[in-house]
Amino acid sequence: MAAGILKREGGRRIRRHRPMAEINVTPFVDVMLVLLVVFMVTAPLLSVGVPVDLPKTEAAAINTPDEPIVLTINAKGEIFIQETVVPFDNLAPRLAAITGAKPDTRIFVRGDKSIPYGTVMTVMGQIAAAGYSKVSLLAEMPDTGKKKK
Repeated sequence: MAAGILKREGGRRIRRHRPMAEINVTPFVDVMLVLLVVFMVTAPLLSVGVPVDLPKTEAAAINTPDEPIVLTINAKGEIFIQETVVPFDNLAPRLAAITGAKPDTRIFVRGDKSIPYGTVMTVMGQIAAAGYSKVSLLAEMPDTGKKKK
């Protein structure tokens, strides 16, 4: 007798349906695409860090492949390495611990435009005294669409 076909007493044949053994992946793919779009939209928003009002400059943007350490000085004069507050006296030991004492590590310094220039230079001097030579200042690019006065 053929598989899936049963014979009844009356001579009529009845087909018995077997359960489908396939997995429908369409809903799974739909959910994955929605999650991909959500993560693509939210990922840039997660890397903001410490809010600082940067000064504007005409210099070109720096494009380098390795990840630098970002040191931020906010409007209150507090110093942050990435997003962690660091006292001025502990700056050099903390940088050495993070970088593994590699003096060729790139360090970006972000300073709020309302703090004195001397504060930024004191922090940069401390970094240079710790043996780091690749120290850069970060600034915002000016709006090119607006007319200058």
